[in-house]
Amino acid sequence: MIREFSIVFQNADRLLAGLANTVLLAAFGLLLALVLGGLLSVLLMSESKSVALPARALVDAMRCIPFLLLAYLVYYALPSIGLNFDNWTSGLLAIVIYNAGYMAEILRGVWMQLPTETIDAATAFGFHGRRLFMRIILPQVVLTAIPMIGNQAIQVIKDTAFLMIIAVPELTHAASSIQSKYYVPFAAFICAVALYWAMCGVIEFAVHRVEKIADARR
Repeated sequence: MIREFSIVFQNADRLLAGLANTVLLAAFGLLLALVLGGLLSVLLMSESKSVALPARALVDAMRCIPFLLLAYLVYYALPSIGLNFDNWTSGLLAIVIYNAGYMAEILRGVWMQLPTETIDAATAFGFHGRRLFMRIILPQVVLTAIPMIGNQAIQVIKDTAFLMIIAVPELTHAASSIQSKYYVPFAAFICAVALYWAMCGVIEFAVHRVEKIADARR
């Protein structure tokens, strides 16, 4: 057992490179999904059915496709219609598309629960349209949704593991390459599990800190 962990530690550069790719994919994927989800939530809240219904169809499509199948579609199917991406970009695109629907629903749900008194007061003070959304609605929505966004961030980190099927050199792919070369599956995957656990722990800590800041502002 000690020998197995020694072999993994000797190949720590592979694990760290995989960890770096996982962090980058999760960070960029979460940020872009949050931005796209925010735009979709605005469309979902539109009073015009011609705007809200197509947005609803798009969000439902994003949420109903299995992530594994979506990754296959982006990497293998899109080139058939002239859209070619490398494996890393395909993985990032799959993460963004898949999680944007969930982000849109999270933000829409929080938005619907905002107290109308705050928005009415802001409107009375001259806040309208984009200014009302950016200055009054969006900060409240994001701060209130932080726990749910944190949960989705953890899901994004776990989703990156599926990208080994399209040869994205993320953490699970790195651990798998070490175990396949040296046949040390227990040590390789336990080390990968520990790194995933650490990443999720950092997110949980950050969420708790932001929650305290949000509570202090209320």
